[in-house]
Amino acid sequence: MQDWLNGQPLDPGLQRDRGLAYGDGLFETIAVRRGQPRLLDRHLQRLATGCQRLRISGDIAQLDAEIRAYATLLGEGVAKLLLTRGDGLRGYAPPAEPEVRRLLLGSPAPAYPAVHATEGIALYPCTTRLAHQPLLAGLKHLNRLEQVLARGEWSSTEYAEGLMLAQDGRPIEGVFSNLFLVRAGRLLTPALDDCGVAGVMRGLLLDIAAAEGIPTEVLSLSLDDLLGADEVFLCNSQYGIWPVRRYAAANWSVGPVTRKLQGSINEILE
Repeated sequence: MQDWLNGQPLDPGLQRDRGLAYGDGLFETIAVRRGQPRLLDRHLQRLATGCQRLRISGDIAQLDAEIRAYATLLGEGVAKLLLTRGDGLRGYAPPAEPEVRRLLLGSPAPAYPAVHATEGIALYPCTTRLAHQPLLAGLKHLNRLEQVLARGEWSSTEYAEGLMLAQDGRPIEGVFSNLFLVRAGRLLTPALDDCGVAGVMRGLLLDIAAAEGIPTEVLSLSLDDLLGADEVFLCNSQYGIWPVRRYAAANWSVGPVTRKLQGSINEILE
């Protein structure tokens, strides 16, 4: 019998894809400027790590070539790559010889207000918490339901992002961003050992800070660490750095370390 979509017969194609059925796959969201995919090496490195940990046989060299060709055609915007384990029969067991499916989707670049980067943003205190799962921690896998629920908690334009905590109350990341604190001149970011996504901009900023002599540390942070920080900012491969000016009752100004890193990132991404 033929499958249906929205009450109508479905042409053969994606209906048995394990990415659609189970979230069995990975994705990357790559900024494209002047026909060039930004930070592609870092995106591919994270993708290779995800393929290894999920035991998906992604051909990274092939993906590199396809993304570059797609970016040339796209010109400006965002290239979203979805890599799934491909088709499977009913049930959770992975196919013995999966045929990995590669899907590239293009969209315009997000039009974020410039004041987010210059003046900073207010951060919404999400009640949805991130589950602890070390096997998936750091990966950009297809199951984003925690982020969907968290983003659905607010609709006011007062907040540009939301903060997500681990089950034990540790601050981990934004809904679509990574989190950094500055304390006594040291750059700190939460460890992602049991939850969270290891963003490519996060990795780039850690490398830049180390090269510029800014002491950095990846560690378990508490909510008190966040509230007592001298500077707070978020980062993402699409927008770079957004300073945080308010979270709950805490307020911050845009500090010198944040501004210095913004300048360094802007030079690289020009």
